[in-house]
Amino acid sequence: MNRRHFTQSFLAAGAAAFLTGPSRLLAQSAPRAAPFELGYAPHPGMFKAIAGDDVVDQIKFAADQGFTAWEDNGMAGRPPAQQEAIGRTLANRGMQMGVFVAYANFDEPTFTVPHAEKQAEVLDRVRHAVEVAQRCGARWFTVVPGSVDQQTDKTGSWNRYGGARLAAGYQTAHAIDLLRRCAAILEPHDLTMVLEPLNWHANHGGVWLQRSDQAYAVCKAVNSPSCKILFDIYHQQITEGNLIPNIDHCWDEIAYFQCGDNPGRKEPGTGEINYRNVFRHLKARGFAGVVGMEHGNAQPGADGERAVIAAYRDADRA
Repeated sequence: MNRRHFTQSFLAAGAAAFLTGPSRLLAQSAPRAAPFELGYAPHPGMFKAIAGDDVVDQIKFAADQGFTAWEDNGMAGRPPAQQEAIGRTLANRGMQMGVFVAYANFDEPTFTVPHAEKQAEVLDRVRHAVEVAQRCGARWFTVVPGSVDQQTDKTGSWNRYGGARLAAGYQTAHAIDLLRRCAAILEPHDLTMVLEPLNWHANHGGVWLQRSDQAYAVCKAVNSPSCKILFDIYHQQITEGNLIPNIDHCWDEIAYFQCGDNPGRKEPGTGEINYRNVFRHLKARGFAGVVGMEHGNAQPGADGERAVIAAYRDADRA
């Protein structure tokens, strides 16, 4: 699953009867399964073969399966009335709203080079994200701070240094400066932007933020409760591995997790990551936030959706 084009056991006995068929009526009437121990967050479309196309119906279905959170990268693009409806549904079902994408740029040095127009665009998106968060009940949203400075011509179109590529330290300083300006907008609202290191090898070559230690250093420098790390287990397995030690090193700056197995970026159990151990570690450390299920389904249709639920039951049991 590429955000650019976006941003085991079965259930409890009563719900298992429902899972033999795709009827939305049965989906709405099935008893609720026991809640998962961690706050796993499905996303729109993950259960649409069973629950239907309406996102509110999908949220209700997810709640009935024991999920206690929801994630929607595209929330900022939804009509305000729909944002509010989603927020009400989550509140009524006792679910946390996970991240949406407030700002993402994968190809331009929007944070690493002091480009006034792009900086203004970033700050405007962050202000807009505050309004979106208030409508849907979100506490966190994702900011992807652009690419490394790749300037090779002499036009100077991106910076005031004659088009010369900036050294890494200068890029980091410019990014920290803009992130501090973003955090100043968010702090009065008790909202948090989460910065996600992304891998170069399979998905997002050229992005500036790649490693967990880099994200940790940046958040320490910004020094704000409104700027934290989104630790995507899939991306960090590809970039650096050593997952549990790196999670521990970053722990005090991590506000949010996402997951997906590797290779393939599908549900736990379809790749090489030992999600039983990783989730067990998050529980042992007392993580009470959201683990976004930012991956595809390994199998299509209703059977694939049931397999996703079963995979999380299996991994969560550890």
